[in-house]
Amino acid sequence: MIKDDDTDRHGAARYPIVGVIGAARTDEEARALAYDVGRLIAERDAILVCGGLSGVMEAACQGAYEHNGITIGILPTDDTYEANPYVQVPIATGFGIGRNVVIARTADVLIAVGGSYGTLSEIGLALNLGKRVVHLQSWDLDQAGAVDAELYVEAQTPEEAVERALEFQPGAQ
Repeated sequence: MIKDDDTDRHGAARYPIVGVIGAARTDEEARALAYDVGRLIAERDAILVCGGLSGVMEAACQGAYEHNGITIGILPTDDTYEANPYVQVPIATGFGIGRNVVIARTADVLIAVGGSYGTLSEIGLALNLGKRVVHLQSWDLDQAGAVDAELYVEAQTPEEAVERALEFQPGAQ
């Protein structure tokens, strides 16, 4: 949702960019959660950015796409046609897993749904960049040492995940 002060340096409207991260190979429960997260991102007039492939990424894109949202896929390959069918803006990086850095840097805030080691790397990158990560049935970082509780936030539902993501204002802690 755009507020009056959400503009870029030229005065143009600046939509929040929400990264949705999670595994390419996942179960139906995670896909359903991701779909709802994508839908809610679209309904809040935010832009969804993800890795652009299958699983959580595809389900989130589908939810956003089917509810008139904008979807961006940061692909690990150099072929834009490898994006899932719900990615509207495919960006072919050819970076392999290095594309996780692009996702973490592009997103204003991230929502992790389930996930594997790629998701864990994106969480770590985002936290290192001082970005909030809302986790929904994702990694438990209790053993990782001092993790900023303002940045790594748990959610129980897709609604709570999107709300907690979009309420965060970087630098306002």
